Amino acid sequence: MAFSRHTVGDQSPSERLCLYPDSGSLTRARNLVRGSHLDVLSPTRGSVTDPRFRCATSARRAFYVQVNYFRVARQPLRILATVNMGCEEEGRLLSLPTNATCNSSLPLRIEGLVKRFGQLNAVDGITLELRSGECLGLLGPNGAGKSTLIRSIVGRVIPDAGTILIFGAKADSTAARSTLGWVPQELALYPRLTCFENLRAFGRYYGLKGIVLEQAVARCLDWSTLTDRAHELVKNLSGGMKRRLNMAAGLIHQPKLVLMDEPTVGVDPQSRHHIFEMIEKLRDEGMSLIYTTHYMEEAERLCDRIAIVDHGKIIELGTNDDLVRNAFGTRSQVLARFGGSPDRVVPWVAAHGGQTTDGIALFTISHPVEIASLLEDSAKAGLELVDVSLRKPNLESVFLHLTGRELRD
Repeated sequence: MAFSRHTVGDQSPSERLCLYPDSGSLTRARNLVRGSHLDVLSPTRGSVTDPRFRCATSARRAFYVQVNYFRVARQPLRILATVNMGCEEEGRLLSLPTNATCNSSLPLRIEGLVKRFGQLNAVDGITLELRSGECLGLLGPNGAGKSTLIRSIVGRVIPDAGTILIFGAKADSTAARSTLGWVPQELALYPRLTCFENLRAFGRYYGLKGIVLEQAVARCLDWSTLTDRAHELVKNLSGGMKRRLNMAAGLIHQPKLVLMDEPTVGVDPQSRHHIFEMIEKLRDEGMSLIYTTHYMEEAERLCDRIAIVDHGKIIELGTNDDLVRNAFGTRSQVLARFGGSPDRVVPWVAAHGGQTTDGIALFTISHPVEIASLLEDSAKAGLELVDVSLRKPNLESVFLHLTGRELRD
């Protein structure tokens, strides 16, 4: 039995416990590390029972020993080493568990990220940090760069410049990917398999097996409220059920960082509300989330902070209240609908500092008394007022103010 050197992420070199075929009994292992900061616990035959560990396939007849609270730069980490019985190769370090670097790094840090497709800058110098336990919303029109940003994080797109760190590790590293879960916008399910078989398959892709896999499948079926549909073929499920199963498949390995790319697309209001409850449960458990959406009400309800993305850049970032306050202060909005030809209405609205969206004129005023002057001017211009209302600005108001267009353009 011997120690060798190993570097964890960007931390200083640290000692790794390597166990050789002639290492002897567990008692001998404990005696070797006695008095040090290492603690060798009882091994488990076959597979590690803690589902937070992502275990690579070991050599034949291998045991596992957990090395608990291994300290690097004063941060507690958990690593695994294999005890190979009757094998000539050295025990090898397995991938870090999901909580391996949570105490030392942010869940996600992006600096100067750039991705070009020909002459198009899909992502143009984005810098972003995600805090632990935070749900960060990405809001932007189609083609703004949201999906390209998400795909860069998960490794589906290779950036042209910039860095992406997940819990301090590079995004393309094994340690980073083991902590990451992805729920794509497109359904990534096997339609001819049952819910149970789909989750079992995705669990095995993440290295789960045995009792750990069975527990993970049961947990995900319960979380997505699909336990009673466990043996139903996916092709026979409703759209909302498929969406919930799609989410469960992306989280079966209990990641600490999850990317959700428009998870409510194409579902009915009841299913959308159910998905909201699933996401809120994840937030309550302290999971860190990146959430892209086309729906303002989703971002307002679910997200701690919101990044508005347009033309590959983050043009504003903050809480919902901060975004509204920064854009409008204490001002209010007037919504007016006029009859007659848009050729007359739109130029008049623009001349008075407003915007026209779906036939509705939108003005920003400092005091409610300013409504009277707007109505008087519209009457002088010969416009027919059909309806008028006063409201406080919201997230949609901020979006239109910053981008000058509807979210679904």
